[in-house]
Amino acid sequence: MSRWRSPVAAYTALVVILLSSWYIFTAVGQYPDFILPGPALVWQRFQTALMKGRLLFHFLVTLWEVAAGLCLGTFFALITGYLLSKSRRLENFLSPVLVASQAVPIVAVAPLLIIWFGPGLFSKILVCSIIIYFPVLVNVVAGLKSVPTDLQNLMTSLNANRKQKLVWLEIPATLPYFFTGMKVGATLSVTGAVVGEFLGADKGLGFLINVARGQYDTALVMAIIIILVLFALVLYYLVVLIEKIMVRWKE
Repeated sequence: MSRWRSPVAAYTALVVILLSSWYIFTAVGQYPDFILPGPALVWQRFQTALMKGRLLFHFLVTLWEVAAGLCLGTFFALITGYLLSKSRRLENFLSPVLVASQAVPIVAVAPLLIIWFGPGLFSKILVCSIIIYFPVLVNVVAGLKSVPTDLQNLMTSLNANRKQKLVWLEIPATLPYFFTGMKVGATLSVTGAVVGEFLGADKGLGFLINVARGQYDTALVMAIIIILVLFALVLYYLVVLIEKIMVRWKE
């Protein structure tokens, strides 16, 4: 319990400092609410949107897009990573293509996906899966290649087949690398969903930001931004928690 007290106290102090600075800055500057609303107005706007059910509905849409995108992107990253780690020829052929694909910004790809697959949920799920695919893939390949040769030879000498090597050797060795990629992917998935909703959607937090921005409802925009930050943090620490459970042997 004691090891949690210091981080919690530090984060609490940081939040208090940020809120105090925000309040003082807006009070001294006396900015209009559509330029920079104060913390109290943002909180009030958040409560109003939440009570009407508007905010919860759009959040659940974004949550579904992020969850589905994470699952889809991770699934294909695991399959591709395993194939690349087992075939040097395939790796040499696909690696330049995969690296080159990362040079294309997701904001340039997202409009094409919306045109091809429509403005529904599926195009947003694809954006999420694409944005997390490469970080997870790179770490999976690195993890599979990190398996010690001595252990591989030992499994071979014990007449282990490919499935047994995968289950008892390669997957445990890859898990730390995999979760490193998932930490990055989990936070990026929120960005992917919002980018897709910005460019074409009729629901979701990104859509709600567009509506609020058009109405100069800056308080609601800032409330949604804070929700997205907290959402990404929750996903990150959820991955950390799962890692602690599944990679307990590492400690």
